[in-house]
Amino acid sequence: MSGKANRHSNISVFIPHNGCPHRCAFCNQRTISGAARQPTADDVRRAVHTALASPRFEGANAEIAFFGGSFTAIHREYMTELLEAAHEFIADGKVAGIRVSTRPDAIDDDVLKILKKYGVTSIELGAQSMKDEVLRLNRRGHTAQDVVDASHLIKQYGFSLGLQMMTGLYGDDNVGARYTARQLAALRPDTVRIYPTVVLEGTELAEKMRTGEYLPQGYEEAAKLCAQLLRFFEQKRIKVIKLGLHASDGVEGSMVGGAYHPAFRELCEGILYYNLIKATGQKKSNMIKLAEEGWNIRIKGDDRIDGNERRKCKIEPLHQPDTKA
Repeated sequence: MSGKANRHSNISVFIPHNGCPHRCAFCNQRTISGAARQPTADDVRRAVHTALASPRFEGANAEIAFFGGSFTAIHREYMTELLEAAHEFIADGKVAGIRVSTRPDAIDDDVLKILKKYGVTSIELGAQSMKDEVLRLNRRGHTAQDVVDASHLIKQYGFSLGLQMMTGLYGDDNVGARYTARQLAALRPDTVRIYPTVVLEGTELAEKMRTGEYLPQGYEEAAKLCAQLLRFFEQKRIKVIKLGLHASDGVEGSMVGGAYHPAFRELCEGILYYNLIKATGQKKSNMIKLAEEGWNIRIKGDDRIDGNERRKCKIEPLHQPDTKA
């Protein structure tokens, strides 16, 4: 079977800020999604037909993805209409399933039974942080325990679990981000998305930034942190399917601060690979120094790499005790 046949693709349908009972401090969903109105069932059908006609989806293992709002918190009748339209393509064998994103506090047995009925295969939760104080400061309206409870329930029903986290939030720091990563990894998700905070016009964070109450991370600082997080999840065999907001005119035109770069993942991967190459140092000086600071590091050869000059460094950077908490 060719790699093309195994390729996964999303047919994205955006539902801007629909179903969310709260307006998070960082949220301007219409800017992020580029959508200004709510899609109809016919919009879903048109989006799928258009996507399937593209060579990019030929032989792809495609899912219809409802992103943007809190899908399971929207009006039940509207949610069902969208699911029915999407399910037509599953019944015809044209797509493999449906992916939805939602809030941790919008998951229960009743809604999961409905999602199962219509062929939903993957559920992503916007966890953002696993520190209750950070969630409160950013007006998320749910707790870290809600993330734990929803994740367990989703896995019990046999759905693929995706978790989303943010870095650089108001009231958070790098120590908090590492803590969140460890807590999310402990829930054994199938996938993770990492979003450095981008400050958008029209949000509470934009106002706090202007008054000096909030100082957002720039993309260079955020990239250093996210390179560590990427490595951590990779070592846990958890796939990071998104790193940074997608490039769009809406984000670039509305951004007033924060960690945005159109090739953010590439920046993180560049930092990661550079650090791996430099990891040992002369006469293992870097390893010795990091070990003295409490880092758990070991270097081993990688049989998949030809030659003796290149080595693979296995690093567990997030197991250093948090001294700032």
